[in-house]
Amino acid sequence: MAEAHGPAGPRRRLGAELRRLRSKAGLHLEDVAREMTCSTSKISRLENGKGIPKLPDVRELMRIYGVTAGTERDMLLRLAREGRQQGWWEPYTEGVQAERFVLDSPGRYPALETEAIAVRLFTGMILPGLLQTAAYAREMLAALLPHHLSAEIDRLVELRMERQRALTRDEAPLQLSAVLDEALLRRVVGGPELMREQLAVVLEKAAMSTVDVRVLAFDAGFHRAHLGQFTVLELREPLDDLVYIEGHGGDSYLESTEDVKLYKEVYADVVSKALPPPASEALIREYLHRYESGEGGL
Repeated sequence: MAEAHGPAGPRRRLGAELRRLRSKAGLHLEDVAREMTCSTSKISRLENGKGIPKLPDVRELMRIYGVTAGTERDMLLRLAREGRQQGWWEPYTEGVQAERFVLDSPGRYPALETEAIAVRLFTGMILPGLLQTAAYAREMLAALLPHHLSAEIDRLVELRMERQRALTRDEAPLQLSAVLDEALLRRVVGGPELMREQLAVVLEKAAMSTVDVRVLAFDAGFHRAHLGQFTVLELREPLDDLVYIEGHGGDSYLESTEDVKLYKEVYADVVSKALPPPASEALIREYLHRYESGEGGL
């Protein structure tokens, strides 16, 4: 089972502490980079929790910021060590050729999802990975990543299946709330049989206490959520929540308070327009029966 914790949390906490110390010292990124004889982007990545912290760098930053107290010093070094640990997902992504579309950073999203207590998302194009069958995931990834080797696709499929175990882990299982546009039910991926199996799994997972699935029906009309699929990650304290967006330009992570608040409002609004769980389940079953009868999504 996927662990409930990974290096993303310590990296972000370390980054927040380093940013606080720099601000307290009255220094700009350029000042610190000049003292460290490195680029400002390196300091920025550390502060944003995106870089793998190196102990010599953290010690040098502590010297620059005048950190001498044993407790604070020990805390920063502990976070740096924890941030260097391998995440459970890394064997699945190691060696996979990154590309801007879909795999801009194949390990970052699983790292953040591991630190999440809840995932709230809207999607109108592809079923979320936490609800996919292996067959659906393989068809989808093969279509999106045509230049990747079959073995790489297989490892990414395995990663998706492993991520789903967070929904049933013993300690603090992940809470998933998903609004699916009805177009997802109608769009055939891999053929009618695959879709029948996929929708059966969606219904199975929707019955779990940790999962809430709703459908935004066609007759609900156009909603502002249709501007693009998004995922709100609610992270364990003291980490701040963030928004994940996947697109042709690569993965994007919105972390400002204003952005996160906006997307939470959009999600709450689209939930209010979607069918309640019983009606959503009935509509999903209707499509499942269509695939069983050979009607497809029509």
